[in-house]
Formats: sequence, structure tokens, C-alpha cells
Amino acid sequence: METKNKSKILIADDSEMNRSILLDMLEEEYEIVEAENGAEAVAVLRQMGTEIALVLLDIVMPELDGFGVLDMMNKYHWIEDIPVIIISAESSSSYLERAFGLGVTDYISRPFDNLIVQRRVTNTILLYAKQKRLFDMVADQIMEKEKQSSLMIDILSHIVEFRNGESGLHTLHIHTITELLLKRLGQMSDKYQFSHQEISAISTASALHDIGKIAIPSEILNKPGKLTNEEYEIMKTHSAVGDAMLEQLTFYQNEALVKAARQICRWHHERYDGRGYPDGLRGDDIPIAAQIVALADVYDALTSERAYKKAFPHEKAVEMISNGECGAFSPELLGCFRDIADDIQAEFVSGTGRADLSMKEVRSITDEILHRKELTTSDRTMRLLEHERAKYRFFASMSNEIQFEYTVEPSMITLTDWGAEQLGVKEIIMDPMNDEDTLKIMGRDALEGLGKQLRNTSPENPVVKYNCQLHVNGESRWYQIICHATWSVDEPSEYQGAIGKAVDIHTEHIRMTDLERVASHDGLTGLLNRSKAEQMIRDRLMNNPGGNYALFIIDLDYFKNANDQYGHIFGDHVLKYLAEKLHQSVRGGDIVARVGGDEFLIFLEYRREAFEASVDRIFHHLEGEYEGFKMSVSMGIAKASGGLSDYETLFHCADQALYAAKRAGRGQYKFYDESMMHTLSSISPIDCDSERDKS
Repeated sequence: METKNKSKILIADDSEMNRSILLDMLEEEYEIVEAENGAEAVAVLRQMGTEIALVLLDIVMPELDGFGVLDMMNKYHWIEDIPVIIISAESSSSYLERAFGLGVTDYISRPFDNLIVQRRVTNTILLYAKQKRLFDMVADQIMEKEKQSSLMIDILSHIVEFRNGESGLHTLHIHTITELLLKRLGQMSDKYQFSHQEISAISTASALHDIGKIAIPSEILNKPGKLTNEEYEIMKTHSAVGDAMLEQLTFYQNEALVKAARQICRWHHERYDGRGYPDGLRGDDIPIAAQIVALADVYDALTSERAYKKAFPHEKAVEMISNGECGAFSPELLGCFRDIADDIQAEFVSGTGRADLSMKEVRSITDEILHRKELTTSDRTMRLLEHERAKYRFFASMSNEIQFEYTVEPSMITLTDWGAEQLGVKEIIMDPMNDEDTLKIMGRDALEGLGKQLRNTSPENPVVKYNCQLHVNGESRWYQIICHATWSVDEPSEYQGAIGKAVDIHTEHIRMTDLERVASHDGLTGLLNRSKAEQMIRDRLMNNPGGNYALFIIDLDYFKNANDQYGHIFGDHVLKYLAEKLHQSVRGGDIVARVGGDEFLIFLEYRREAFEASVDRIFHHLEGEYEGFKMSVSMGIAKASGGLSDYETLFHCADQALYAAKRAGRGQYKFYDESMMHTLSSISPIDCDSERDKS
């Protein structure tokens, strides 16, 4: 037990005799750790840190000399907390000048005098202890100010989370994980060495990572379902917006906290493989602070419950991140994350430490702020409410939108006068799920779908947008139903119904459908175009990687003759005829596309026992004649298996099989095999190949 209370001294000297002499002099009062060279000394310091109260350091040592040790201690800032006394027979002024320049506290020459050694060691340790107490006193004062700053940052971030409908623990979790990762990364890598101040600044700044969400519209920020592409692009702007907001702090741009916060805000959605946003940074071009917060953000998102998902267990979240299921991260950073995984879990399970204390403070102050806002407006509430009701009644009477209210108990829909007239129903509909007129207008499936989405809302995310067809006055038209779910004020809250409106979007829906079709289909044949087919094939391969899939590349033989002899209009008719036969030869769920010129593809899922028979049936179905032009095709087929599991490889293997069929005389099909592997090349569009032009 006594040993544990002794201060530890590291003796770094290549002479075992010297270490033994010093051990005899000091072991009664101190616990001694020995190192026989500079490399060993650095390893001890890396492992034990400030557990070492003093270093007795020789200059001349193998592997790494004393000056090398001092360089490392300065690099990692150990010299600030651990005093060093030089022990050496070398007493030249140049040696001593260099040593003191590197932060050495004292010098003891050899041979060693017992009294001198003990006095200088004791005095140095006591001096550093006094300095540390003074430092701690000053640090406490500074930390109090920093606490206030950190508290205000936490309050601000908590208000952002309040608006976003997230748990207030989110930013505190990010802070905790960021701090743990910074410390572990500093221990594991010479590349990243962070001072206490740097760790504090980055960890504090992490709370501001999503501050840009203040500028995101609420209907996008709190949308319970999947965002549209347009909405997602708006959401992605929050990272650049947060950076721009902090850029306005003109007089504080050189502060470490602001620098770190700007890096984190702008780049915490970048990914190591370059697939992030907003700037598509790759690898170490992404500041390490942003990389760490990105990883922390992903972990907390996985382990936190959201309106649209359940929380993943800690172990599952660690596994998903480690396996690359949640985006690419630095291998070095992933290693640190796995190392501290147990610490993260223990931190969150225990509920102790900064997060617990700060959360109480933040919640208390934030609630007070929000409550004060309510109090300041409470005297006007009834007057404003009546004003809003008057506006609602006026706009409802003037609007062409079908407005309604739904209640769960009793099950009832109440419509405006105009809405009831438009739909041809009563203003009040009881038990709509069993009302014949209602079911004729909307249909049971659509009603149940809307009801399910409303029940899946929450008081924090109450808005639902639902597109469906309504059958009104003998015509089926597309409407968007926009609802605001109502919840009780009880704990726990209960779903009570909704208020909403139905907006006619038929013209816009048809226009968008037409545009989508134009963008995804070939204009001549009506089949899918190459880009749409590629997207669909990729999705199927990703969603069912072990499926029995096959890709056919089909080329119309001697098509150039049809154009030359009969003209291009005739050639177009031939292509449309072949497209129709292709469509007839496959099942409804199979993918058929024109990929360019006279080339087509089929992508299908097959049963192994019937595959060759299916291929033969498709091939012979495509044979025939069109107004005197003999139809003949060449086909190349590749199965998705083993190394042929991605789109590029599968396409090119089928393409090589097609080449083999054409070289063998056309009018036949070939399956890809390894003998064709030598012809496999880098990705290139098939319609750019010179050999094809000859056909």
C-alpha cells in the first residue's frame, strides 16, 4: 500500500550501474521506473504520462539520446507537466545550454552525491507541485469563464435541437465522444498530438455542428418521412450556413474555438472516400476535428430513437460503423473508435460526469428561456387566438381547397360547406372507414395509408403530406392531403385526430409524371433508357446481392443494311418492332432497355433449373421477319455470381460474351466464361466501340 502513495521517478540511463546507484539513493522515498535508452523512456512516458513526477535523464544513450527524449517531450507537451533533471558526466556549456533551452529544470553531474541527489530531486518535485497548485488556481478561474461560454454554447445547441425535435442529449453525447476520440487519437498516433486546450476547444465547438439548421424551414427540418431530392438539397445547406454564420464573428476568427467550430460546421458531413458534402473533400483533406465529429454524429444517430426509426443497440452501431455501412471513415480513426467503444457505452450508461450535470443546467436554463417567452405573450393569447379563428373562418370560406377536421373519438370527419359540395357528401361523416360514399371517393387502402401515417406522427413532428387519387364527380384526380395531427396535452400524449386540406395537384402530377417518363425512357421505342436501367439494376443488386440475376446484351445483326436499303424511317420501325418483341419475351418485373443504337439489354432473375430453357426461348422469340427484313440477333449473357456482383463488371462480361457471339458468326448467343476474361477492359460505352460500327 505504501508504494502506491510514492511519487514515481523515471531514470533513463544506458548504464545499469548508474541506475542502480540512483535507485539505492531514492527508492526509500520514491517508486523508481527504469529505462535503459531514450526509446524506452519515451514509451514509458507515453504509457504513464503524468504519473511520472520527475525524469532523471542521461544525454548519451543508444537508439534515442537525451536530446531526442526532450524533443519528444516538447512535441507532446509532456515537458509542461513533468520536470527533467539531467544526469551526466558531460558538463560542457553547449550541452547544458541546449538542455536548458529544451526545458530542463536542473543538472546533476556524476559521480553522484547522495545528499545533492536527494535534495535536488525533492526540491524539483516540490517546486513543480507548488507551480501546479498555482496553475490549478488560475485554471479554476479560467475554467469558470470557460464553463459559462460552454454553457451558452450548450444552450444554443439545445435550442437548435428543440426546434429540430431531437433529444437534448444529442450535443452532449457528441461532446463526450469527441473528447474521448481526441484523447485516444493522441495516444495512438504521433501525427495528432492535442494539448488540453485544443481538446477542450474542439469538444466544446462540437456542440455547434448543426447550428446551421436554424436556417432550414421547419417543414423540411421536422418532416417525419423521407425527404425529396429538392428537400434534401436544402437540408444539406445547413453545413455551409453554419460556417457562414460563424464567419460573421469578425473579431474572433483567430480564436481556437471559432476556428474549430467553423471546420466542424462546414465539413462534419464529408466522408473519407470523397462522397460527402458540401465540398466533396477526401481523406486527410478533411480536418481531423470534422472527421471526429462526423463519426460521433453517426454513432449517436444510430443509437438514438427518432420518429422514423428505433434506436440500434450499442454493439450493432459499432459493428455498422466498423463495416462501412454508414459511410467511409479514416481507418486510424475507426481503430480509435473501436478502442473506446466500451468507454462510450460506460459513459452513457452510468449517466455521470459532465453530460449529466450539464444536461440538467442546459434543460433548466433553456426551459426557463422558452417559458419566459410564453409568459410574455400569455396576456395576449386569447385575443390572438380569436383573431386566428376569425382569419381561418374567412379563408376557409374563400378557398377552393377542401378543408376538413378528423377526430378519433368519435370517429368523424367534418368538412367545410364548399368542401362537402365539391365531394358530393355530407358536411359531417360518421365512421368514415365504413361510410360507402367516403370509400367511393378515396378508397379503403388510401384511407388506411393516411391513417397509418397520422398515427406515426408525434407532438414534435405532427405534419403529414399524402398524395393520392380522389374520385370526384365521376373523375379521378390527384390530390395532396396536408394534415396536422393533434395530440393530447396529457403524459403520455395520445393521438386525437387531425386538421387538414386536400389540394388539387392533378395537372402538376401529370406534368411531373410525363417529365419523369421522358427522362427515364427511350423516345423511339418506349423502353427504359440506359441510365434508368443502370439505376434499377444497381438497386436490385444492392438490395438482394445473393440473387440469381442475369444480364443479356442484345445486338440486332446487320441493322446497317436495313437503314442503307430501306431508309432510316424503316430502320426506326424495325427497332420498335424488336422492342415490342423484347417486351413480350420477358415477365412484368424484368428490366428491358435500349442502351444505344441497335443494342438492347434484359436484366432478370431466374430459376437455375429453367435458365437455359428461358434463354433459348427468348432468343428464338426475337427471330423472325419484318416487312422483308430478316431479323437476326446476337446475345451475350452474364450471370451475377462470385466476382460478377456489381453492375460494371456484369455489364462488361455480358458485353464480352456478345463480342464472342458476333465473332462466331452472329445469329447466336454466348454465356460469359473465364476464357473471355483477357478481353475485359476498363469501362467504356458500348455504342462507342469501333467494331460495333462495322455491323
